[in-house]
Amino acid sequence: MQAGFIDGVYVTGTGAAHHVQSPSTEDEIACFPGLALDQVEAAIGSARRAFDAGIWSGLAATERAVILQRFITALGKRKDAVIDTITSEAGCPRYTTSMQSQVAVPLGQAPEILKLFLSLPESEENPLPLAHRVTAMGGVIQSHRRFTPIGVVAAIAAYNFPFLTALWKLMPALIAGNTVVLRPSPLTPLSAMVFAEAAIEAELPPGVLNIVIEPGLEGAQMLTTHKDVDFVAFTGSTRVGTQVMAQAASTMKRIQLELGGKSAQIFLPDSVERAAPTAAGIATAHAGQGCALGTRIFVPDDRKAEVLEQISGIFAKIRIGRADDKDTQLGPVISAAQRARCEHFVELAVQHGGRVVAGGKRPAHLDKGFYFEATALDVPDNSNPAAQEEIFGPVITIIGYRDLDHAVEMANDSPYGLSGYVFGQDKAAALKVGLGIRSGTVNVNAGLMSSYISSGGLRMSGINRERGVEGLRLYQNLSCLNLGG
Repeated sequence: MQAGFIDGVYVTGTGAAHHVQSPSTEDEIACFPGLALDQVEAAIGSARRAFDAGIWSGLAATERAVILQRFITALGKRKDAVIDTITSEAGCPRYTTSMQSQVAVPLGQAPEILKLFLSLPESEENPLPLAHRVTAMGGVIQSHRRFTPIGVVAAIAAYNFPFLTALWKLMPALIAGNTVVLRPSPLTPLSAMVFAEAAIEAELPPGVLNIVIEPGLEGAQMLTTHKDVDFVAFTGSTRVGTQVMAQAASTMKRIQLELGGKSAQIFLPDSVERAAPTAAGIATAHAGQGCALGTRIFVPDDRKAEVLEQISGIFAKIRIGRADDKDTQLGPVISAAQRARCEHFVELAVQHGGRVVAGGKRPAHLDKGFYFEATALDVPDNSNPAAQEEIFGPVITIIGYRDLDHAVEMANDSPYGLSGYVFGQDKAAALKVGLGIRSGTVNVNAGLMSSYISSGGLRMSGINRERGVEGLRLYQNLSCLNLGG
């Protein structure tokens, strides 16, 4: 397998061997030489030359949209192959709604991103007061906001949703007129090469889209520090995100970081019956490997025992197995290290006064694969380590609250602020609770992932936003043009 796509052609790596492992079986599913550092730099150079030459940014947005629609169509032709690859390399169960989110959802959103961008003006007038429009000499001034492409974008995707997180970066970056170097996670690199196939079929100009695959971190570090990269879009952990932010600072790169979360779900007293099935949905959503998942569940103190009993019963029936098994509800986590992280936080939770209500260990019937049972932890309060740290596995915490003010206080007692959820039949009360949650997105009796609505985190959950108008404008420079006459 080629490990790169540079300047419009496939490239064989000259770097260290890249081994890709199946989370379901622990078998090696691919081995190939990754790109060496000089090849990553060549990809950056290709993107830089293509941008500076204007072969892409110089086209009208409508012309770029025609080519990108061909790109989307080419990706759609390969939908089944992408699903096969994500099943094997990411361990996402093939026959679940999680797989729909992996592939069908971003493919459906891609043309909508183009449509939304084409609806935005290339320039717009600044709302100057009338008195400011006339100079002391009697001249008239107009002021306009002008939006132009940024330049070279480094798009660094995540392992949990490799196709989706890549496409969410590629489409806004490309329609805005930028050139891109895509770097997938070393854990899930195989699905990235479908973008090269689509680029060739769509006749994307050489250098507009480049792909670099590496087993280590050196290439990613180059992408976040190289002077010829203008913007870094990264999805991943908060720990790595802080490093990306620091590395990008030396050259004042623009950044977009979509990082970790520890989102709260508050169930009002009139909707407690929804807590247990919601908890099961969270644990089985790609084995809990989703940054916006509501893994902290808050219920009234006097109903907590009832909820714990219901969760225990539901979790005991969850079918754990290989990602390609049609009966599987809960697949593996990505690696042995991630499985160990789940074990570590279960132990920490118990050490700090919590107890395991369901799961809490590796399933006995599976001796291969990185599996961990759907796990529910009864913790005494929100200070428990399992309630404060992102675990990124099928592990949820259940926490009791005295009243709704107490629930909101605990929901906000977190270093993260990515998403939040409120459920209540009393819509006015539920809205009031939702308005009190300090998070980049708050869902009240709903959940929505749309091309037209942006998402992003507060505090340690990231900076800037994806999708929506805000996510598109992020890939453009803003300058003000003042005209006198």
